[in-house]
Amino acid sequence: RRGRFAWILSIIMLVAYYGFILLIAFDPSFLGTPVSDGSITTFGIPVGMAIIFLSFILTGIYVVRANNEFDELNKEIVEEYSK
Repeated sequence: RRGRFAWILSIIMLVAYYGFILLIAFDPSFLGTPVSDGSITTFGIPVGMAIIFLSFILTGIYVVRANNEFDELNKEIVEEYSK
């Protein structure tokens, strides 16, 4: 279960990251467009920050689930086989 969950989170992160890279490759003008008229900030900055935040969120999700569910499963396995 842990491996499958880790793969799902990894795939989510890879899709987001490679989607960003493909956006840079095929539509760089979108990322260079200012967020609002007269703004220095372009769409590339919040999109890049969103990818960074997504990685933190996915890591947090994994850590919470690992501490709550996967550690308990490992403990049960160790107790069962240490008899």
